[in-house]
Amino acid sequence: MAQHEQGKDELSTLKKRLETIGNIFVEAFHLLVLFVIGATVIWSAVAEYLAVIRVGHPTLKDILLLFIYLEIGAMVGIYFKTRRLPVVFLIYISITALTRVLTVDVKTMDWPHILVISGAILILALSVTFVSNKNPLFNISKRQQEAPPDSTEIL
Repeated sequence: MAQHEQGKDELSTLKKRLETIGNIFVEAFHLLVLFVIGATVIWSAVAEYLAVIRVGHPTLKDILLLFIYLEIGAMVGIYFKTRRLPVVFLIYISITALTRVLTVDVKTMDWPHILVISGAILILALSVTFVSNKNPLFNISKRQQEAPPDSTEIL
């Protein structure tokens, strides 16, 4: 009977070691992919900026695209520092992308299309308000008040 218990303990120890190794591999893969995404965002932003320099002047379309790159880069950076994905940043990116479409293509769009995009921007803006103010997990101002003064966490 003691031998049976010893076998269970060894199996339990092996299972814990394998779980630890698996967690290390998942975390390493996660960080690698985040690094690749961050590097790709920087590469894309630099390529866009160089294209603007070649043209000689930026357009509103170019500036809004650079803001999208900035928001994606900030989101990746915040995730690296806090291990939390800021949902609000995804909504900001969506608002900026839709604003870019609306601003650039407004002269060629029919009015129902303009209304749909404008409505989507309004819904996203309202969702930012809801997520930021109503849900304590996402309430940035409340977390800032609760954070110690020397905290380096990005809120």
